[in-house]
Amino acid sequence: MRRREEWAKRLMDLSLAGVGLLVTAPVIAVAWIVATLETGENGFFLQERVGKDGRLFRVVKIRTMREIPGHNSSVTTATDRRITRSGRFFRRYKIDELPQLFNVLKGEMSFVGPRPDVPGFADRLEGEARRLLTLRPGITGPATLKYRNEEELLAKQNDPERFNREVIWPDKVRINLEYMEHWSLKKDLKILWRTFTGGHDA
Repeated sequence: MRRREEWAKRLMDLSLAGVGLLVTAPVIAVAWIVATLETGENGFFLQERVGKDGRLFRVVKIRTMREIPGHNSSVTTATDRRITRSGRFFRRYKIDELPQLFNVLKGEMSFVGPRPDVPGFADRLEGEARRLLTLRPGITGPATLKYRNEEELLAKQNDPERFNREVIWPDKVRINLEYMEHWSLKKDLKILWRTFTGGHDA
C-alpha cells in the first residue's frame, strides 16, 4: 500500500470513527452499565492484541464473558459457558465491538483489515505472511465476513482450538493476503457496507 493510499485509508477511518462514536455513544454507555452489573467487573474489557508492525496494544470491547476457574481458552465457541446472557445479545449484534472505535481514533486499528489476534498467532507469521503486520488490524474485513459465524462453526468441532489453528487461521491468512494485494478504498467501503447490511463472505 502506497503512502497516499495509507493516508486516504486513515482519513476515512478518522471520519467514520468520529461520526460513529457520536452516534453510538448512548449504546456503548448502556452496554457498559449492563455488562458491569451482570459481571461485577468493569464493563469494558481490555485485552492485549498484536497490532501494526507486531506492536502490542490493548483492544477495547464490551465485556461479554465472566471468568470461570480452569477455563482460560482464547478460543470462544457459541456454547461457551463463560458468555453472559447480555453478552450473547451483544455478540450477536456486534455491540461488544463498538468501543473499538476508540482504537481506530488512536491509530491502533482501522475499520477494515485483518482482525487483531492475541499473541501466539499474528506475531508468529512467517515468510510472505509477515507482510500482514504492515497493516493496521481492522474491526471488520473479508476474513471476518467469511467467518462471521465462527463461534457456531467451532462449537461443532471435537477440538475447537486445533480446528482454529489448523483450518480457520491459515484460511484467514490467505484471505487477508489477497485483501492486501488488491486493496482499494472502494473495496474497503464495500466490505463496510456488507458488514452493516449482513452480507455474506467475499
